[in-house]
Amino acid sequence: MHLEHSTNAADRDPVPKAEHRFYARTSLDVLYKGYTATIDPRTYSNLNRKNLTYKLHSFAYRLVHKPAAFHSPDMASAASLLSSSLFFLLFLVAQRSSAQSPPMTLTVVNNCPFTVWLAIQPNSGHDVLEGGGFSLPTVSHRSFPAPAHHWSGRIWARTGCTPASGGKLSCDTGDCGGRLECGGLGGAAPATLAQITLHHGGQRDLTSYGVSLVDGFNVGMTVTPHEGKGQCPVVGCRENLLATCPSPLQVRAPAGGGAVVGCKSGCAAFGSDELCCRNKYNSPQTCRASTYSEFFKHACPATFTYAHDSPSLTHECASPRELKVIFCH
Repeated sequence: MHLEHSTNAADRDPVPKAEHRFYARTSLDVLYKGYTATIDPRTYSNLNRKNLTYKLHSFAYRLVHKPAAFHSPDMASAASLLSSSLFFLLFLVAQRSSAQSPPMTLTVVNNCPFTVWLAIQPNSGHDVLEGGGFSLPTVSHRSFPAPAHHWSGRIWARTGCTPASGGKLSCDTGDCGGRLECGGLGGAAPATLAQITLHHGGQRDLTSYGVSLVDGFNVGMTVTPHEGKGQCPVVGCRENLLATCPSPLQVRAPAGGGAVVGCKSGCAAFGSDELCCRNKYNSPQTCRASTYSEFFKHACPATFTYAHDSPSLTHECASPRELKVIFCH
Protein backbone atom coordinates (compact mmCIF):
# COMPACT_ATOMS: atom_id res chain seq x y z
CA MET A 1 0.00 0.00 0.00
CA HIS A 2 1.36 3.43 -0.86
CA LEU A 3 0.41 7.08 -1.31
CA GLU A 4 1.32 9.23 -4.25
CA HIS A 5 0.48 12.70 -5.53
CA SER A 6 -0.82 13.38 -9.00
CA THR A 7 1.17 15.72 -11.25
CA ASN A 8 -1.97 16.55 -13.21
CA ALA A 9 -3.21 20.06 -12.36
CA ALA A 10 -6.83 19.05 -12.87
CA ASP A 11 -6.44 16.28 -10.30
CA ARG A 12 -5.11 18.79 -7.75
CA ASP A 13 -8.26 20.93 -7.91
CA PRO A 14 -10.36 20.66 -4.74
CA VAL A 15 -13.32 18.29 -4.96
CA PRO A 16 -16.36 18.24 -2.65
CA LYS A 17 -15.89 14.62 -1.58
CA ALA A 18 -13.64 11.66 -2.03
CA GLU A 19 -13.80 9.96 -5.39
CA HIS A 20 -13.70 6.16 -5.36
CA ARG A 21 -12.16 4.41 -8.36
CA PHE A 22 -11.70 0.80 -9.30
CA TYR A 23 -8.66 -0.18 -11.33
CA ALA A 24 -9.60 -3.85 -11.61
CA ARG A 25 -6.45 -4.91 -13.41
CA THR A 26 -3.94 -2.79 -11.52
CA SER A 27 -5.09 -1.36 -8.19
CA LEU A 28 -7.91 -0.12 -5.97
CA ASP A 29 -7.59 3.64 -5.42
CA VAL A 30 -9.14 6.36 -3.27
CA LEU A 31 -8.48 9.86 -4.67
CA TYR A 32 -8.66 13.09 -2.66
CA LYS A 33 -7.22 16.43 -3.84
CA GLY A 34 -4.76 14.63 -6.07
CA TYR A 35 -3.61 12.16 -3.39
CA THR A 36 -4.25 8.53 -4.21
CA ALA A 37 -4.16 5.72 -1.64
CA THR A 38 -3.38 2.58 -3.61
CA ILE A 39 -3.72 -1.05 -2.56
CA ASP A 40 -1.86 -3.27 -4.98
CA PRO A 41 -4.02 -6.30 -6.00
CA ARG A 42 -1.02 -8.58 -5.60
CA THR A 43 -1.21 -7.62 -1.93
CA TYR A 44 -4.92 -7.69 -1.18
CA SER A 45 -5.61 -10.88 -3.16
CA ASN A 46 -3.47 -12.79 -0.67
CA LEU A 47 -4.94 -11.21 2.46
CA ASN A 48 -7.83 -12.44 4.49
CA ARG A 49 -10.37 -9.88 5.60
CA LYS A 50 -8.99 -9.63 9.12
CA ASN A 51 -5.50 -8.74 7.93
CA LEU A 52 -6.85 -6.34 5.32
CA THR A 53 -8.95 -4.58 7.97
CA TYR A 54 -5.87 -4.20 10.17
CA LYS A 55 -3.78 -2.75 7.32
CA LEU A 56 -6.47 -0.23 6.34
CA HIS A 57 -7.02 0.85 9.95
CA SER A 58 -3.27 1.20 10.47
CA PHE A 59 -2.94 3.27 7.31
CA ALA A 60 -5.83 5.54 8.35
CA TYR A 61 -4.31 5.99 11.82
CA ARG A 62 -1.00 7.11 10.36
CA LEU A 63 -2.79 9.59 8.09
CA VAL A 64 -4.61 11.16 11.05
CA HIS A 65 -1.87 11.13 13.68
CA LYS A 66 1.35 11.26 11.66
CA PRO A 67 0.66 13.29 8.52
CA ALA A 68 4.29 14.48 8.44
CA ALA A 69 5.28 10.97 7.53
CA PHE A 70 3.77 11.60 4.10
CA HIS A 71 5.72 14.86 3.60
CA SER A 72 2.69 16.97 2.76
CA PRO A 73 0.84 19.61 4.85
CA ASP A 74 -2.32 19.04 2.80
CA MET A 75 -2.64 15.51 4.14
CA ALA A 76 -3.67 16.60 7.65
CA SER A 77 -6.81 18.32 6.33
CA ALA A 78 -7.56 15.42 3.97
CA ALA A 79 -6.99 12.64 6.49
CA SER A 80 -10.43 12.43 8.07
CA LEU A 81 -12.27 12.16 4.75
CA LEU A 82 -9.68 9.79 3.33
CA SER A 83 -9.99 7.56 6.41
CA SER A 84 -13.74 7.20 5.90
CA SER A 85 -13.06 6.50 2.25
CA LEU A 86 -10.75 3.65 3.22
CA PHE A 87 -13.53 2.04 5.25
CA PHE A 88 -15.73 2.19 2.17
CA LEU A 89 -12.86 0.73 0.17
CA LEU A 90 -12.69 -2.20 2.59
CA PHE A 91 -16.32 -2.99 1.80
CA LEU A 92 -15.65 -2.80 -1.95
CA VAL A 93 -12.62 -5.08 -1.67
CA ALA A 94 -14.64 -7.58 0.36
CA GLN A 95 -17.36 -7.52 -2.28
CA ARG A 96 -14.79 -7.95 -5.04
CA SER A 97 -13.14 -10.92 -3.32
CA SER A 98 -16.45 -12.76 -2.83
CA ALA A 99 -18.05 -11.97 -6.20
CA GLN A 100 -16.37 -14.82 -8.05
CA SER A 101 -16.44 -18.42 -6.88
CA PRO A 102 -13.52 -20.79 -7.46
CA PRO A 103 -13.42 -22.38 -10.93
CA MET A 104 -15.65 -25.43 -11.24
CA THR A 105 -16.27 -27.93 -14.02
CA LEU A 106 -19.42 -29.83 -14.93
CA THR A 107 -18.78 -33.19 -16.60
CA VAL A 108 -21.34 -35.57 -18.09
CA VAL A 109 -20.37 -39.17 -18.81
CA ASN A 110 -22.27 -41.68 -20.95
CA ASN A 111 -21.52 -45.25 -19.89
CA CYS A 112 -24.68 -46.55 -21.56
CA PRO A 113 -24.32 -48.93 -24.54
CA PHE A 114 -26.13 -46.41 -26.72
CA THR A 115 -26.04 -42.70 -27.55
CA VAL A 116 -27.94 -40.38 -25.25
CA TRP A 117 -28.89 -36.78 -25.87
CA LEU A 118 -28.07 -34.71 -22.83
CA ALA A 119 -30.66 -32.15 -21.70
CA ILE A 120 -30.12 -29.23 -19.32
CA GLN A 121 -32.93 -27.07 -17.98
CA PRO A 122 -32.10 -24.06 -15.77
CA ASN A 123 -34.51 -22.94 -13.09
CA SER A 124 -36.30 -19.68 -13.78
CA GLY A 125 -33.93 -16.73 -14.17
CA HIS A 126 -30.77 -18.82 -14.56
CA ASP A 127 -28.48 -19.28 -17.56
CA VAL A 128 -29.07 -21.91 -20.24
CA LEU A 129 -25.88 -23.99 -20.32
CA GLU A 130 -24.44 -25.50 -23.51
CA GLY A 131 -27.54 -24.55 -25.49
CA GLY A 132 -29.64 -26.79 -23.28
CA GLY A 133 -28.43 -30.10 -24.70
CA PHE A 134 -26.21 -32.09 -27.05
CA SER A 135 -25.47 -35.61 -28.28
CA LEU A 136 -23.26 -37.82 -26.13
CA PRO A 137 -22.11 -41.05 -27.84
CA THR A 138 -21.68 -44.27 -25.92
CA VAL A 139 -18.61 -44.45 -23.66
CA SER A 140 -17.79 -40.77 -23.97
CA HIS A 141 -17.84 -37.66 -21.83
CA ARG A 142 -17.98 -33.89 -22.15
CA SER A 143 -16.81 -31.23 -19.72
CA PHE A 144 -17.69 -27.54 -19.65
CA PRO A 145 -17.21 -24.65 -17.19
CA ALA A 146 -19.86 -24.31 -14.52
CA PRO A 147 -21.28 -20.84 -13.87
CA ALA A 148 -19.12 -18.86 -11.43
CA HIS A 149 -22.26 -17.47 -9.80
CA HIS A 150 -25.36 -18.99 -8.21
CA TRP A 151 -27.09 -21.43 -10.57
CA SER A 152 -29.68 -24.16 -10.26
CA GLY A 153 -31.33 -26.54 -12.69
CA ARG A 154 -31.70 -30.14 -13.80
CA ILE A 155 -29.90 -32.52 -16.13
CA TRP A 156 -31.25 -35.69 -17.75
CA ALA A 157 -30.68 -38.08 -20.64
CA ARG A 158 -32.94 -38.32 -23.66
CA THR A 159 -33.01 -41.85 -25.06
CA GLY A 160 -34.15 -43.53 -28.26
CA CYS A 161 -33.68 -40.31 -30.22
CA THR A 162 -33.93 -40.10 -34.02
CA PRO A 163 -33.65 -37.03 -36.25
CA ALA A 164 -36.92 -35.81 -37.70
CA SER A 165 -37.76 -33.42 -40.50
CA GLY A 166 -37.12 -29.72 -40.05
CA GLY A 167 -34.13 -30.17 -37.76
CA LYS A 168 -36.22 -31.82 -35.07
CA LEU A 169 -35.32 -34.66 -32.74
CA SER A 170 -37.83 -37.31 -31.66
CA CYS A 171 -36.96 -39.20 -28.45
CA ASP A 172 -38.64 -42.13 -26.71
CA THR A 173 -37.94 -40.64 -23.25
CA GLY A 174 -37.04 -37.19 -21.94
CA ASP A 175 -38.06 -35.40 -25.15
CA CYS A 176 -38.02 -31.58 -24.88
CA GLY A 177 -40.51 -30.54 -27.52
CA GLY A 178 -38.67 -32.28 -30.34
CA ARG A 179 -35.68 -29.93 -30.16
CA LEU A 180 -32.02 -30.78 -30.66
CA GLU A 181 -31.06 -28.26 -27.98
CA CYS A 182 -33.68 -27.92 -25.28
CA GLY A 183 -32.96 -24.19 -24.82
CA GLY A 184 -34.53 -24.08 -21.36
CA LEU A 185 -37.48 -26.43 -21.99
CA GLY A 186 -38.34 -29.29 -19.64
CA GLY A 187 -38.43 -32.95 -20.62
CA ALA A 188 -41.27 -35.42 -20.99
CA ALA A 189 -41.64 -38.07 -18.30
CA PRO A 190 -40.37 -40.60 -17.55
CA ALA A 191 -36.81 -39.38 -17.04
CA THR A 192 -34.20 -39.75 -14.31
CA LEU A 193 -33.22 -36.24 -13.18
CA ALA A 194 -30.09 -34.78 -11.63
CA GLN A 195 -31.05 -31.70 -9.62
CA ILE A 196 -28.18 -29.28 -8.97
CA THR A 197 -27.71 -26.00 -7.12
CA LEU A 198 -24.32 -24.29 -7.36
CA HIS A 199 -22.69 -21.55 -5.28
CA HIS A 200 -25.18 -20.97 -2.48
CA GLY A 201 -24.69 -20.48 1.24
CA GLY A 202 -22.70 -17.26 0.90
CA GLN A 203 -18.99 -17.57 1.70
CA ARG A 204 -19.42 -21.29 2.33
CA ASP A 205 -19.91 -21.77 -1.44
CA LEU A 206 -22.09 -24.87 -1.13
CA THR A 207 -23.09 -27.17 -3.96
CA SER A 208 -26.28 -29.19 -3.53
CA TYR A 209 -27.15 -32.12 -5.76
CA GLY A 210 -29.50 -35.08 -5.90
CA VAL A 211 -31.09 -37.62 -8.20
CA SER A 212 -34.86 -37.62 -8.56
CA LEU A 213 -37.17 -40.40 -9.70
CA VAL A 214 -40.26 -38.28 -9.02
CA ASP A 215 -40.77 -38.09 -12.82
CA GLY A 216 -39.93 -41.76 -13.29
CA PHE A 217 -36.85 -43.57 -14.59
CA ASN A 218 -35.19 -44.00 -17.98
CA VAL A 219 -31.46 -44.60 -17.26
CA GLY A 220 -29.34 -45.20 -14.19
CA MET A 221 -27.57 -42.07 -12.97
CA THR A 222 -25.16 -40.93 -10.28
CA VAL A 223 -23.81 -37.51 -9.30
CA THR A 224 -20.22 -37.46 -8.05
CA PRO A 225 -18.43 -34.38 -6.62
CA HIS A 226 -14.63 -34.20 -6.75
CA GLU A 227 -12.33 -32.33 -4.35
CA GLY A 228 -15.14 -30.84 -2.29
CA LYS A 229 -14.97 -29.99 1.41
CA GLY A 230 -17.33 -31.45 4.01
CA GLN A 231 -19.91 -34.16 3.33
CA CYS A 232 -19.74 -34.93 -0.41
CA PRO A 233 -21.23 -38.41 -1.02
CA VAL A 234 -21.97 -39.99 -4.38
CA VAL A 235 -25.75 -40.12 -4.82
CA GLY A 236 -28.04 -41.66 -7.40
CA CYS A 237 -29.49 -44.87 -8.78
CA ARG A 238 -27.22 -47.51 -10.32
CA GLU A 239 -29.96 -50.09 -10.84
CA ASN A 240 -31.56 -50.89 -14.20
CA LEU A 241 -35.17 -50.43 -13.16
CA LEU A 242 -36.41 -51.08 -16.69
CA ALA A 243 -35.93 -54.80 -16.09
CA THR A 244 -38.14 -54.85 -12.96
CA CYS A 245 -40.61 -52.01 -13.68
CA PRO A 246 -44.19 -52.96 -12.72
CA SER A 247 -46.43 -53.46 -15.73
CA PRO A 248 -48.72 -50.45 -15.03
CA LEU A 249 -45.68 -48.14 -15.05
CA GLN A 250 -43.95 -49.43 -18.17
CA VAL A 251 -43.32 -47.30 -21.26
CA ARG A 252 -42.55 -49.30 -24.40
CA ALA A 253 -41.18 -48.31 -27.79
CA PRO A 254 -42.69 -48.93 -30.20
CA ALA A 255 -45.83 -48.48 -28.13
CA GLY A 256 -47.80 -51.60 -27.42
CA GLY A 257 -45.18 -54.25 -27.97
CA GLY A 258 -41.65 -52.88 -28.02
CA ALA A 259 -38.94 -52.98 -25.36
CA VAL A 260 -39.42 -51.24 -22.03
CA VAL A 261 -37.66 -47.87 -22.39
CA GLY A 262 -39.03 -46.06 -19.36
CA CYS A 263 -40.70 -46.57 -16.01
CA LYS A 264 -43.35 -44.01 -15.07
CA SER A 265 -44.01 -42.67 -11.61
CA GLY A 266 -47.38 -43.40 -10.06
CA CYS A 267 -48.33 -39.77 -10.69
CA ALA A 268 -47.49 -39.98 -14.41
CA ALA A 269 -49.27 -43.30 -14.77
CA PHE A 270 -52.51 -42.49 -12.93
CA GLY A 271 -52.58 -38.70 -12.40
CA SER A 272 -54.45 -38.66 -9.09
CA ASP A 273 -54.05 -35.79 -6.63
CA GLU A 274 -52.87 -38.19 -3.97
CA LEU A 275 -50.13 -39.75 -6.11
CA CYS A 276 -49.12 -36.36 -7.54
CA CYS A 277 -49.22 -34.60 -4.15
CA ARG A 278 -51.58 -31.92 -5.46
CA ASN A 279 -54.24 -29.78 -3.79
CA LYS A 280 -55.00 -31.07 -0.27
CA TYR A 281 -52.12 -33.57 -0.58
CA ASN A 282 -49.52 -30.87 -1.27
CA SER A 283 -47.81 -30.76 2.14
CA PRO A 284 -45.29 -32.88 4.03
CA GLN A 285 -48.11 -34.07 6.28
CA THR A 286 -50.46 -35.25 3.52
CA CYS A 287 -48.04 -36.19 0.70
CA ARG A 288 -47.08 -39.76 1.45
CA ALA A 289 -45.14 -42.58 -0.15
CA SER A 290 -47.17 -44.97 -2.30
CA THR A 291 -46.61 -48.55 -3.40
CA TYR A 292 -45.28 -47.10 -6.67
CA SER A 293 -42.80 -44.71 -5.07
CA GLU A 294 -41.72 -47.52 -2.74
CA PHE A 295 -40.71 -49.56 -5.79
CA PHE A 296 -38.20 -46.84 -6.69
CA LYS A 297 -37.14 -46.20 -3.08
CA HIS A 298 -36.43 -49.85 -2.35
CA ALA A 299 -34.08 -50.09 -5.37
CA CYS A 300 -32.51 -46.63 -5.00
CA PRO A 301 -32.81 -45.28 -1.42
CA ALA A 302 -30.52 -42.29 -2.10
CA THR A 303 -33.01 -40.70 -4.51
CA PHE A 304 -36.15 -38.56 -4.31
CA THR A 305 -39.16 -40.71 -5.20
CA TYR A 306 -42.15 -38.42 -4.49
CA ALA A 307 -42.66 -34.71 -4.05
CA HIS A 308 -41.96 -34.42 -0.30
CA ASP A 309 -39.52 -37.30 -0.05
CA SER A 310 -36.23 -37.14 1.87
CA PRO A 311 -33.35 -39.26 0.52
CA SER A 312 -31.35 -41.46 2.87
CA LEU A 313 -28.06 -39.62 2.16
CA THR A 314 -27.58 -36.01 3.22
CA HIS A 315 -24.69 -33.80 2.20
CA GLU A 316 -23.11 -30.41 2.76
CA CYS A 317 -20.47 -30.12 0.08
CA ALA A 318 -18.42 -26.93 -0.27
CA SER A 319 -16.44 -25.77 -3.31
CA PRO A 320 -16.01 -28.99 -5.32
CA ARG A 321 -13.66 -28.58 -8.27
CA GLU A 322 -15.84 -30.82 -10.44
CA LEU A 323 -19.36 -32.21 -10.44
CA LYS A 324 -19.78 -35.32 -12.56
CA VAL A 325 -23.12 -36.69 -13.79
CA ILE A 326 -22.75 -40.30 -14.99
CA PHE A 327 -25.37 -42.19 -16.98
CA CYS A 328 -25.56 -46.00 -16.65
CA HIS A 329 -22.98 -45.93 -13.85
